Amino acid sequence: MAKLTEYTSYADAQAHANSAALWELFDGDREHLNIAHECITRHADGSGRPAVRIAHADGPDGPGWDEILSFDTIAAGAARFAHWLDAEGVQPGERIAFMLEPSLAFYVCLFGAMQTGAISVPMFTLFGPDALRLRVGDCNPTILITNAEKAELARSVEGPRVVVADEGLLDEIARFPGTYTPRTRANDLAVFQYTSGTTRELPEAVRHTHRALVTLMFAALYGTGIRPGDEFFCPSSPAWGHGLWHGTLAPLGLGVTTGTFAGRFDPVRLMRALDDFGITNMSAAATHYRMMKNSGKADDYSFHFRKLSYTGEPIDPATLDFIDAKFKVPACSMYGTTEIGVVLVNYPGADDFVVKPGSLGKAVPGQKLEVQRPDGSPCAAGEVGELMLWRRDRWETTKDRARIDEDGYFYHCGRADDVIISAGWTMSAVEIENTMLKHDDVLECAVIGVPDEKRGQVVKAFVIASRDGSDAFTRELQEFTRERLARHEFPRIVEFVGELPKTPAGKVNRKVLRDREAAKAVAATA
Repeated sequence: MAKLTEYTSYADAQAHANSAALWELFDGDREHLNIAHECITRHADGSGRPAVRIAHADGPDGPGWDEILSFDTIAAGAARFAHWLDAEGVQPGERIAFMLEPSLAFYVCLFGAMQTGAISVPMFTLFGPDALRLRVGDCNPTILITNAEKAELARSVEGPRVVVADEGLLDEIARFPGTYTPRTRANDLAVFQYTSGTTRELPEAVRHTHRALVTLMFAALYGTGIRPGDEFFCPSSPAWGHGLWHGTLAPLGLGVTTGTFAGRFDPVRLMRALDDFGITNMSAAATHYRMMKNSGKADDYSFHFRKLSYTGEPIDPATLDFIDAKFKVPACSMYGTTEIGVVLVNYPGADDFVVKPGSLGKAVPGQKLEVQRPDGSPCAAGEVGELMLWRRDRWETTKDRARIDEDGYFYHCGRADDVIISAGWTMSAVEIENTMLKHDDVLECAVIGVPDEKRGQVVKAFVIASRDGSDAFTRELQEFTRERLARHEFPRIVEFVGELPKTPAGKVNRKVLRDREAAKAVAATA
């Protein structure tokens, strides 16, 4: 019987995708499974086949250097690190945190810890002391591994033993054997994954077991369209869900070479890597595509894409037009969260699935979603309501607003708290942003509702533009928006800014903007 990786069509996904078929892709079973074995060890055949290609923004070999790590190299290093953890007395269930950019040390620590039954906890390398202290205090790691640059910061946080991942550590573990036999059960915890949030609010750690790798394959096969033979790349940091699960574990679990980015993100450096590596399948954040468009350098490179996907937030129409023109492949949204996983996809690579621009697509096999009114009844086609997911024998909210069309495609209409009600009119922050981004001089934009004595709320837009802000430019943007939406649907306040607050995963953080405006209002009242 054919494996799921041999099917590419939407019809085959509906006919053949089920839990039993997913398990056939792995060596492990429902009792015993280990992520490190499935992603690395079983593919280490002595051939030196590349597992990870890393595009460095900068490094010891000069600006923009590439690092290629084989399955063999990572497997041997992870085994030695696992033996080292055993020698240090680390027990199954203890947390091993690491704050590292993609590198040999990162993958050795990630997979080595999971082999022993310890729990890997990736930390974002740009965390400040407050953000790091909150997460360390929450997960209580035995060891925190980082680089020399971050060591002082790491040691300022009470609790874990700090280990610097340098040549000294690699030399120390080299005395151990290059093979290791894991004994984890499928339901043992493997990863604590923190969602991206603000520094002062601790996002909840999502606790993943080893068997989470199996359910992840629905997203890999139908959200990013990964198949053996792909040259894959994901520029998102593996400290976050998209970069770790969809960019790292999913392709490696299928034996597919993946690529990633290390250091300060640069869209031009990314495009050079995509060209150099001959990447055929990329999954990125909406922000990555927008930055490539805004760089104005896409014509300098050749692209080889057959499949593209994105997540995190909707892509504005202007960026979708750029993708169509430059990459010649439709950008396929996949929708989900770290907590619920990916539930809506566009089946990249499926010739019998029509990708509708801006759509979240349709449900992955086995999932049931519905757009509902406040009373729980289903919305009609085109009607905006709350996106609900059927799970545990009941409807659960995703906290997102959405609509469906007559063909059953879902469309994102913003977070529930991104709805702006002004003088009785209900407006979508996302819709206004997308319209403003069509203006040739608007590079980035974020819209929120701010308090207004007369209307309750009014729309305020924060704009990064290619020309200086002025009263005349403000009126131009207001009229531009009114002409394309409705006469009442425009930003009554426009503030020109140099940057927008974003989550570490690259999404515009409207909550920060709302909090700032609320603080201003309190100060003005005082």
